[in-house]
Amino acid sequence: MTESTFSQLTLCYHCGDECNTTAYQKDGKQFCCQGCQSVYGILAANNLCSYYNFNDHPGLTRTRTDKRFEYLNEPSIVKELIDYTDGSLTMVTLYIPHIHCSSCIWLLEKLNKFNPAIFHSRIDFLKKQLSVKYDSKHLSLRQLVELLFDIGYEPAINLQDVIKKQNTIKDNLVQRIAVAGFCLGNVMLLSFPEYLGLSAFEQNFKHFFGWLNVLFGLPVVFYSGAEYFSSAWHNLKNKVLNIDFPLALGIAVLFLRTLIEVATNTGAGFADTLCGLVFFLLVGKFVQRKTYHHISFERDYRSFFPVAVQVITDGVEKPIPLAELKVGQRIVLRHNEIIPADAILLKGDALIDFSFVTGESVPVNKTLGEIIYAGGRQTSEAIELEVVKPVSQSYLTQLWNNEAFTRQQDNRMATFNERVSKHFTIVLLIIAFGSLLFWLPNDINRGLAAFTAVLIVACPCALALSTPFTMSAALSIFDKNLFYLKNTAVVEQLARINTIVFDKTGTITTAADNHVSLVGQLTPKQAQVIYSACSNSTHPLSRMICHYFGAAEKLPVSHYKEAPGKGITAFAGDDEVKIGSGRFMFGQYDDDNNATKVHLMINGTYLGYFAFRQNYREGLQQTAEALADYKLFLISGDSDHEQGGLLPVFKHTDQMRFNQSPQNKLEFIRSLQYLKAKAMMIGDGLNDAGALKQSDLGVAVTDNINNFSPGCDAILDGRSFSKLPAFLHFSKNTVTIIHCSFFISLTYNLIGLSYAVTGNLSPLTAAILMPLSTATIISFTTIATHFAAKRRNLA
Repeated sequence: MTESTFSQLTLCYHCGDECNTTAYQKDGKQFCCQGCQSVYGILAANNLCSYYNFNDHPGLTRTRTDKRFEYLNEPSIVKELIDYTDGSLTMVTLYIPHIHCSSCIWLLEKLNKFNPAIFHSRIDFLKKQLSVKYDSKHLSLRQLVELLFDIGYEPAINLQDVIKKQNTIKDNLVQRIAVAGFCLGNVMLLSFPEYLGLSAFEQNFKHFFGWLNVLFGLPVVFYSGAEYFSSAWHNLKNKVLNIDFPLALGIAVLFLRTLIEVATNTGAGFADTLCGLVFFLLVGKFVQRKTYHHISFERDYRSFFPVAVQVITDGVEKPIPLAELKVGQRIVLRHNEIIPADAILLKGDALIDFSFVTGESVPVNKTLGEIIYAGGRQTSEAIELEVVKPVSQSYLTQLWNNEAFTRQQDNRMATFNERVSKHFTIVLLIIAFGSLLFWLPNDINRGLAAFTAVLIVACPCALALSTPFTMSAALSIFDKNLFYLKNTAVVEQLARINTIVFDKTGTITTAADNHVSLVGQLTPKQAQVIYSACSNSTHPLSRMICHYFGAAEKLPVSHYKEAPGKGITAFAGDDEVKIGSGRFMFGQYDDDNNATKVHLMINGTYLGYFAFRQNYREGLQQTAEALADYKLFLISGDSDHEQGGLLPVFKHTDQMRFNQSPQNKLEFIRSLQYLKAKAMMIGDGLNDAGALKQSDLGVAVTDNINNFSPGCDAILDGRSFSKLPAFLHFSKNTVTIIHCSFFISLTYNLIGLSYAVTGNLSPLTAAILMPLSTATIISFTTIATHFAAKRRNLA
């Protein structure tokens, strides 16, 4: 290895990155770039350096161009982004993906210290959202966003925010729970004399208390429980029997029997059971729905397209909304910006990262006059392009709008509740009508009492609660281990998977730079010559070589020539240097499939080569071995140069497919399903979107859950990739727990039915059985789920 020619690296005081230069210093502190130094200066000027006391290096690096947020001057765009304005007071909610620690919360809730026009700012940490109230007469939305950018917290504003506001669905579930809980408390209080026995004096209040219970039951049935009736009716119209039908039937019978008994003065009714049933059902639904609402699983191309784009008109740049972009217009794209429509390169050096679209990890050089497709990200200098297709007709949107990519799933597996509820309802109705017919010839009143009692006691409360509480406990385990599921049904789908298909780039490899190693010896002078030549190239491998050497003093370079994708020849100082592939240097390909090589030659003397290897996720081979019970496949848009290095993981070349287009990936999943496989696709980019949707379960892997990921059933944080076998086994344990809880609830139903079919079910028996069964189910599912998680080393 070459000896280092540079001083020991220090860490940036603001962001913690390595400092390759000593040019940026302030107050005796070292910074890696002008941006970090500027942020520190802003905080210091406002006496907010306590920010650094909460966490070490909490900041993030970033660079901003002057016109980056100019589109926020457009009233039509601002109108779509703000929540409320009255001409002076304006409220806006911004998504800040960089929020990650206590120092972020502390700083962002003190924005008024930076600008007195900001009245109030509050953080929702789970959603990573910042709510701001400000004086729009003295502060514009653009100035607010630029302030956030300058202190290191750039809001993520994209086209999807304009077209469809996130979290706009209004849900009154909490209010319905509150109403049911309030009524339950009062009904239980009014029912205690009935439970404990009424004295002669108290008998005078019995009828009055009964009517009060009926009144408390009205909002429970017609407000809190109304959703069960509408769902049951909707499913009956579609000839479907789900668990909502017996629940709605049970609620209706409980209320009607209570009303009849109180009106005829023949009993106390079942108002307590009614209110308790609806309350616990809604609590179960709340627990289920509350989980991980802050993660977006439904994505389309708009979620990473810009809101506006810079258009050149008469030599002047002007931002326009993306929807108004037309064919023939000339646009400017700067570093790290997305190409919003298919366009021809007119000016500048284009180095485009198409990993979201194709999965290919290495950016591609484009020449003047060449078409660049939408979805690529410019990674070099500012470029100018001419739009040749509308946004809606670009390659990217055509890919996304492909019927196979967007169709609603119809191949998902039915859940246990969906399969059982149909049979449960039929058996329940048979027993209820059988009881009625048995007693009808001798005692019509007893027959009706038995009929309604069966519907009351066999109402599947415990069955309805077992799944949401088990799944919620399971989801909390998955969440703790950085595996985020779209809904509870995904757990059961996960348990039935028998085939796993992996994408390569970004899925089994990390998003970090490839591993770079130097095979050979270089003197400090030779290192300086190679660094000087590579610093003139925008190719990613040249950049990695420069990063390997750090910040060195450049020699003057002349006669520089670069063959795109092949190599470089040049003079650095007085030395002739040649750098490139084996084909470029020696006229033959390298025979090492495990690494990409860049060979080095100075003044005709061969000095060795740099080897670039993908960084595979930690424990990849051990993870594959732990998945021995599953069929494993690799499908990638990359070339097959790393096939040899992946053989220990996938065992056979037939299990690996390279150079695959997005449509090829989709068709491969479809072919597996044709062979009756239950296939799980694990990918990371837009190129995997079709396969993720076609698969029986789609999992998007990401190293930042707030970055773009395609529509999927689950999002797996890259740090938990090695836990995939444990997740699969835990899902099977969870389904077993649901089956066990079903049999427990069935046992309670059988006990209750033994009372019900006789027509002698008392309100006291119902009042005891229902909460007892509920408490048993909740306790069992919680304890059993956490025990299973501990067994899988997930707790």
